[in-house]
Amino acid sequence: MANYKMGIIKYIKEEFQVIQERDPAIKSPLEVLLYPSFRVMLSYRRAHKLYERGHFFRARLVSQRAARKTGIEIHPGATIGKGFFIDHGSGVIIGETAIVGDNVTLYQGVTLGGTGKETGKRHPTIGDNVMISAGAKIIGSFTVGENSKIGAGSVVLEEVPPNCTVVGVPGRIVKRDNVKIPRIDMDQCHLPDPVKEDITVLQRENSELTNRLLELEKTVRLLTGAAESIPK
Repeated sequence: MANYKMGIIKYIKEEFQVIQERDPAIKSPLEVLLYPSFRVMLSYRRAHKLYERGHFFRARLVSQRAARKTGIEIHPGATIGKGFFIDHGSGVIIGETAIVGDNVTLYQGVTLGGTGKETGKRHPTIGDNVMISAGAKIIGSFTVGENSKIGAGSVVLEEVPPNCTVVGVPGRIVKRDNVKIPRIDMDQCHLPDPVKEDITVLQRENSELTNRLLELEKTVRLLTGAAESIPK
C-alpha cells in the first residue's frame, strides 16, 4: 500500500511538471488535479494494467467511466509513454493498438484511429516529441516519426518521417529534416499552408502568362500594321 501511495505521489509530481511546462495557465499544483488529462491518464494507467493481466471487461469499465467524465477516450490496450499531455482534451480518441512515445502532446479533437478494415496492429505509432494539433486525424497502422508536427485539422493517412511538419487534407509534408523540435515548442498555429502556397504559385504563373499574351498581341498588331503599310 505504501508503495502504491508513493507511486501516485511520484506520478502527480511528474504530471504537474509536464502540465505546467506546456500550459502557462497553471498556477498551482492543485489545479493539476482538475485537469481532464491528469484524471484520464490516472484511469488509463489502472485500466492498462488490468488489460495486460487479461481483465478486459474491468479494464474497459474503468476506461469508459473515465471517458464519460473527461470526454477523452483511451482504449486500455493502447501503449503510452512518459510525459504525455492532452491540452483541452475533449473529443480525443486513442485506439487499442496505438503506440504513443515519450513527451507527446495532443490537442482537443485528435483521433489516433484505424481504418476499420485491418486486424492486428491497426492504429498509428507516434514517435517521441510529436505535437498533434486540434482536430487532426491520424488514421491507419503507420508511424509518425519523432519530433514531427501535425497541423490543426489535418488528416494523415500515410507514414510521416521524423522531423517533419504535416498539414492539409489529406496531410502533406511541408517541412522535412528541420531543426529538432524542443518539448516546449508547441506552436500549433504558425505552420505552412500548402493550399495558400499552391494558389500563390498559380496566381504568379497566370500573371506571367497574361503578360506574355499581351506582348504577343502587341507584336501581332505591329506586324499587321507594317504589312498593311507596304504598297501593293
